[in-house]
Amino acid sequence: MSIRHSNTHFHRTRASAYAAAVFALLVAISVAGLANAADDAPVSTNDNVAPPVQFLNDVVPLLTRLHCNSGGCHGKATGQNGFRLSLLGFEPDFDYAALVSEARGRRLFPADPDQSLLLTKATGVVPHGGGRRLNIDSDDYRVLREWIAAGAPAPRPDDPHLVRLELKPKRGQLQPKSQQQLRVTAHFSDGTNRDVTQQSVYLSNVPEIADVDRGGLITTQPRVGLFAVMVRFGDQLGAYYGAVPRAEASLGNTVGNAAALSNIDRHLLAGWNRLGIEPSPPADDAAFIRRASLDICATLPTADEVTAYLNDTRANKRKRLIDRLLDRPEYATYFALKWADILQNRGRGYSTRKQRPGTTLFSAWIRDSIAANKPYDQFAAEILTATGSQQQNPPAIWYRSVRTQQDYVESVAQAFLGVRIQCAQCHHHPAEFWSQADYYGLAAVFSRVGRKGGFTDAEVPTNETIYLKQEGEVRHPRTGKVLQPRPLGGPDFDLSPYDDPRQAFARWMTAPDNRFFARTMANRLWGHFMGRGIIHPIDDARSTNPPSNPELLDELAREFVKSRYDIKHLIRLITTSSAYGLSSVPNETNKDDLQNFARFYPRRLSAEVLLDGISQVLEVPTQFSGGPGVFPPGTRAIGLPDENVPMNFLDVFGRPARTSACECERSDAPALAQALELVNSTEIQKKLTAKDGTVARLAASKKAPAEIVREIFLSTLARPPSPEEKATAVEFVNSESDRSEAYRSLLWSLLATNEFLLNH
Repeated sequence: MSIRHSNTHFHRTRASAYAAAVFALLVAISVAGLANAADDAPVSTNDNVAPPVQFLNDVVPLLTRLHCNSGGCHGKATGQNGFRLSLLGFEPDFDYAALVSEARGRRLFPADPDQSLLLTKATGVVPHGGGRRLNIDSDDYRVLREWIAAGAPAPRPDDPHLVRLELKPKRGQLQPKSQQQLRVTAHFSDGTNRDVTQQSVYLSNVPEIADVDRGGLITTQPRVGLFAVMVRFGDQLGAYYGAVPRAEASLGNTVGNAAALSNIDRHLLAGWNRLGIEPSPPADDAAFIRRASLDICATLPTADEVTAYLNDTRANKRKRLIDRLLDRPEYATYFALKWADILQNRGRGYSTRKQRPGTTLFSAWIRDSIAANKPYDQFAAEILTATGSQQQNPPAIWYRSVRTQQDYVESVAQAFLGVRIQCAQCHHHPAEFWSQADYYGLAAVFSRVGRKGGFTDAEVPTNETIYLKQEGEVRHPRTGKVLQPRPLGGPDFDLSPYDDPRQAFARWMTAPDNRFFARTMANRLWGHFMGRGIIHPIDDARSTNPPSNPELLDELAREFVKSRYDIKHLIRLITTSSAYGLSSVPNETNKDDLQNFARFYPRRLSAEVLLDGISQVLEVPTQFSGGPGVFPPGTRAIGLPDENVPMNFLDVFGRPARTSACECERSDAPALAQALELVNSTEIQKKLTAKDGTVARLAASKKAPAEIVREIFLSTLARPPSPEEKATAVEFVNSESDRSEAYRSLLWSLLATNEFLLNH
C-alpha cells in the first residue's frame, strides 16, 4: 500500500469513525430521554446491528490466534522488548492494563486508530520482531481497529462471558487424503452465540496422520490412525476426535475365535476393525517366554527354562508362566525399581553415603509392599500421609526428596493422577482446564507438613521426623487469597482444624469413582507391558491428549477397582491378553501403527535390565562400589537403592536422575555412546575374560561345539539357533585354534545384536 493510499484510507476511516460516534451519541441521548419518560417502556433492537467489540470476547482471543500472547512472544514470563501479556490471555485485566496504560499509552491511539502502535507493528508498517501478523484489509484488523476507535473500552463485570464451545462435527471417520471443515460456535452467558471458526486456534496432536490449518480445515495424510484436534477460543477448549482407516479394510483370521477373546481383546479388535488394521500373528513360544520374563522379572530365562517351556504342550502354559513369574522375588525387585524412579528415591551428590540408609529403607519398603501384593490404594495412601521418623516409617522418606510446594503438587499429580499440572503454577494450563487455583489448592493439602531434626550438616536431611503442624497456608500468587485444601477440580475439603488434609486427599484420590487414580495405574502398567500407554505419554492425561482406545482403558480401570486395587490381577489381565502375545513382526496394515497395539512394539532393554542380562549370560555378577560392604557380591542393578551408585554403563544407557515423578526421565533412545560402550566397556570386557565366567566354562567343556552353540543361543536369545546360524557358528568355532577366543567372540557378537538389546 502506498503512503498516499494509506493516508486516504486513514482519513476515510477517521471520517467513518466520527460519523459513527455522532450517531452513537444521538442514539444514547434518545434512549436516555425515553428512559426518563418511562423506565419500563420496551426498547426495540435491531438484530442485524453487530454488537460492539468487547475486549474479553473479541480482542483477547484475537491476540491468542495471532500468537501475540504465546510463550515464545509477549506471553513469556519476561515479555518481549518491554511488552508483556498474560500467557494465552488468561489474565485479561493484566492484558488490558498492558495495552492501554503502559508505555504512557503509546500502544493505542483512539484519535487515529490506524496509527496505533498495536496495529502498525502487527501490519509491519513499523518494524516488529515478531514479523507481520495482520493484513490491513482483514477482519482481524477491523476488530482491533473498531475496539481502539471506540475508546478501547475496558472489560466490565456485567459483560457476557464465554460459557462453552460447540464443535461440529465432534468426531468422525475420514478417508486418507481427505478434508473436513470444523465449525466452532461460542456460547455466552447472556444466551447469545456466534460462529468463531475463523477466530479460534487449532492444533493437531498427530499431524502426520491429520493436520489442521488456521481456519479449522482438517487434511488427512496417507497414514492410518487416530488423531485429535484441539480447538481454543478465549479460555475455553474443545476437541475433535478423528480416525483415518485404511482405504480397503479387511481382517484376516489371525485374531482367532472372537467369541473366546477377553473383554480387553474385544475392545482392541473393535479398534482394529474400525481402522482396517490386521494384527500380527501370535508370537512363538520362545519369543513369549523371553518377553514375559523380561517384562515381569527383568530377567532372561535360562536355557533350561526355555527348553522346558518349548516342550510344554499344555494349552494354558502361558497363563501358568505368568503366575510363576509373578511369584518370583525378582518381580518385586524390578517393580520396586520402577516405583523408586517415580517416587524419586534418590541420594544427593557428595552426601549420598549419608543418605543411603534411608534410600535403602524406602526401596526395601516398596519391594516388600509389592511382594505382599499390597492393595495399590493402601500403598499410595501410606506414602502421602506418612508421619514420624523416617527410620521407623520408611514411606516418610518420600518427603526427603519431595520437599517444596512445587514438588508436592507436581509429584502427586504426575505419579498418582497421571496429570502434568506444572504449567498451572504460573498461569492457567494452556491445554487443559487446570487453573492456578487448582494448583495452589492442591499445594494447600500439604501446607501443614512439618519437619524436625535429621540433618547431619547444614544442607542434607538424613533422618527427619515428619509431623502435622497446627498451622500452614498457601496464597494464590496473583490474588493473594488464602486457598483452602482441595483436590484437583475442587471443591474445598470440609475439614476441622484438627484434620490432616492429606488424609482427606488420600480418601478422595483412592475412591472408586475417582476419574484419575485407577485409570492412571491401569495406563501405567499397560504402557510398561505394551511399550506405549493407551494415553501416551502415560502421565499426560488431558482432553486434548485422548486415549487411543477409551473403552479399553475404562475396562482396565473397572477391573482394577473391582479387584480392590490388586496389582497382580491387573498384570495378569494384560499379560494373558491376546494382544500381549502378538508377534512384533509387522504386516502391511500395521507397520506404521503406533497406537492400536496390533503388534508388539519392540523396545530396548532399560539400563539396569541390560546390565543384569549381560551379567547373567556371562555368569559374572557386577560388583558395585559404594563403600565397604554396601553391595555384597551378587547384587543386581535392578536392586540398587538409588541412582547415585557409580556405574558409567547405566548412565550411558539412560538411567534416570530421579529429579521428577516423570518416567520420561528414563531414556531408551539410541546414542553413539551406547555402541561405543558395548565395544569398549571395561565392565563387559571383565565379564568376557573372567576366569570363572561363561567363556572359561565353555572352553573347558567336553561338549561338542554344536551342543555348546545351541546352549549359547538359548541363554542369550532364548531360542535355539536356526540351521543356518548353527552351521555358521560351528564353522567359526572350529576355525579358531583358541576355543576361549572363539566362544568369547560368539557371545560378544550376540550380545551386541538388536535381538538381544531389544525386548521383542
